[in-house]
Amino acid sequence: MTVSRIQEVIDGKLGWTEVDLLDIDDRSAELVRVSLEQFGIRVNYFPIGQSRHLTAALGSARPVAPYVVLSCHGSDGRILLQELDGPVADAQPFLDELRPEHVRKYLRIPGSTVICTGCDTGEETLAQAFLDAGARRYFAPTDSPDGHSAFLAVLLLFYELTAGRDMAHAVDRVCGYDDELSMWKLWER
Repeated sequence: MTVSRIQEVIDGKLGWTEVDLLDIDDRSAELVRVSLEQFGIRVNYFPIGQSRHLTAALGSARPVAPYVVLSCHGSDGRILLQELDGPVADAQPFLDELRPEHVRKYLRIPGSTVICTGCDTGEETLAQAFLDAGARRYFAPTDSPDGHSAFLAVLLLFYELTAGRDMAHAVDRVCGYDDELSMWKLWER
């Protein structure tokens, strides 16, 4: 029998793990934050309005949490960013989208598990780029889930982890939940 990680919080820890939640223009990020906190997880919330914010959160000397949730929109193996122009756009390391080459060049995610909610972000080239940037694991949809399904995938994954189950079991439970969630895939180093 597995013991819930909530017991660690009951016993006085501030959280059983920590998540860096990057809100990349996704309305469900606030709901993810509140939900993960209910699971006894300490959440570092970062609203991302430009690529400089993204690189400051995941590409600087700041320690990255054991789990990173990229609450975002995606397309064809890219994470979509807000469109910028003028002087703000001129100061960015990259514009409009996070591509695999940007991940490799600008992000450092040593040993973290990255969960990405954007459509089509479960493509091999993007997954490999996150692993090349140091991620231990990368979990994302290989197709286009409805927004509520992506939200549910994150919640189910962390529900299983909070219940004390290992990542492989948690991923199996998420992917086996229904046809909509079967599109999620896990890559590991």
